[in-house]
Amino acid sequence: MECEFPTINSNMNEVKEIFESVKTIAVLGLSPDESKASHRVAKYLQMQGFKIVPVYPKGETILGEKVYKSLAEIPFAIDMVDIFRKSAALDAVADACIARGDVKVFWAQLGIVNNEAAKKAQDAGMKVVQNQCSMVDHRNLQA
Repeated sequence: MECEFPTINSNMNEVKEIFESVKTIAVLGLSPDESKASHRVAKYLQMQGFKIVPVYPKGETILGEKVYKSLAEIPFAIDMVDIFRKSAALDAVADACIARGDVKVFWAQLGIVNNEAAKKAQDAGMKVVQNQCSMVDHRNLQA
């Protein structure tokens, strides 16, 4: 697999604005395993006051929140999708975000880049962050 450099990405001023405006974050690939990065990041964001919405193929609850099997199943508005999936899955994720019509931020975690999906999301009006950890960025902006 070829590594991709993010050609579409928000700068830190935009990331700061994202954290100031976002309230509800769907965490795509949120594992119930506490040792996984997705769990640690979601728990941190939840402790910072964000509403976390787990999206995972199995389980009833993670971090005390109802688990949804897909973005399409979430019956209320979400501001941001924080993605813990392989880069190849991002095209379908972008399509799902566009289909919802309410997602404002398309955030691909550290090591995850798909410029084609990012362009789709950006063209649909979303802010895009790729190859960055939402927990690290949030923590750094609080310092």
